[in-house]
Amino acid sequence: MIYWMQVTSARGPAECCWVAAQVALRIISEATEYELKAGLLEAAPGEMPETIKSALLYIEGENSISDFIFRWKGTVQWIGKSMFRPNHKRKNWFVGVNVFEPLSQNKWKSNEIKTECMRSSGPGGQHVNKVESAVRVTHIPSGLTAIAREERSQHLNRKLAMVRLEDMLRQKEEKAIKNYEQKRWNRHNILERGNAVRVFEGMSFKEKH
Repeated sequence: MIYWMQVTSARGPAECCWVAAQVALRIISEATEYELKAGLLEAAPGEMPETIKSALLYIEGENSISDFIFRWKGTVQWIGKSMFRPNHKRKNWFVGVNVFEPLSQNKWKSNEIKTECMRSSGPGGQHVNKVESAVRVTHIPSGLTAIAREERSQHLNRKLAMVRLEDMLRQKEEKAIKNYEQKRWNRHNILERGNAVRVFEGMSFKEKH
């Protein structure tokens, strides 16, 4: 079982970006205590050293993964003085942790494709319907269907139908990725202040109980 965890500063200042980096490191470190695998998939660096605007992590495991995610999902608070602006009065900083299921890729196996031969239709006289040269291919998991009937060769029509189906699946995948990225961006910009699921404090990033 694999999940993606997004740590986001939600367009917060450099201090939030520092907290986001600490949270990402803590998640990866704490995952081993739950006998889970964890690592960094990608990160958007912050403007200051040792800071990140956001990070996407993977968490992989079985029995304890739900408990682990429950401990992190939501708002994480850090209490401490700004390490970048010593005279700044604010002492409470927040970052968000969101959880996603990995985006599936549209790659199919041979048993996922249903191929049907049928008679061609359209102009061509009495001979056009005597041979089942047209081909319809269906991607069973998605239900997408493509047809090719313009060639006399059934073999060639099958190739054409497969190419069209591949293009349809590619377009569907691109749309899904676009929607997924938009969802991530929306969550990146929405960060609930207060009601923190975890609270840390000080430069040592010690958890407050």
